Amino acid sequence: MTLNKSLLIPLVVFILLILLLALGFTLKDPHFLPSELIDKPFPEFSLSDLYSAKTRTREDVIGDIVLVNVWATWCPNCLIEHPELTRIAAHEGVTLVGVNYNDESAKARNWLRRHGDPYSFHIVDNDGRLAIDLGVYGAPETFVVDQQGVIRYRHVGPVTRDVWQRTLAPVIDLLGSGA
Repeated sequence: MTLNKSLLIPLVVFILLILLLALGFTLKDPHFLPSELIDKPFPEFSLSDLYSAKTRTREDVIGDIVLVNVWATWCPNCLIEHPELTRIAAHEGVTLVGVNYNDESAKARNWLRRHGDPYSFHIVDNDGRLAIDLGVYGAPETFVVDQQGVIRYRHVGPVTRDVWQRTLAPVIDLLGSGA
């Protein structure tokens, strides 16, 4: 009995697919998406401010520990996280910088008037170039940037009270302690 080698190819592909899926199921956090930018400088950019004619650059992100939040009016999860971001800005003493991503500035200003504006300032990223440089998969995403402008942590998805307490606050506390 001879074995048809052309039948082995689909079998090998199937086995490799099963192994790949099995590896994926072993990840501890399925929402964790590694970032190549961790421990690297926040990317250079030169983009407009949402409310003024001022041009914002990387220099505007340097100096304090900052949460850089990528958001948009078309993003339902951005609305979900907005009350927590507002609470953080009001009660936690952390500077928030908004990156308005692939959006219309007039809509973004109206959205912020309606829901409140917890951000110190907004970077308008209508073309998504800064988001691409940050490796953003979609909104919302939040980056912890240290005083020197180095990205120390990336969170994909909405910032909830639990995310703040378990993840973001401890990272910020560690950076603030100089450790």
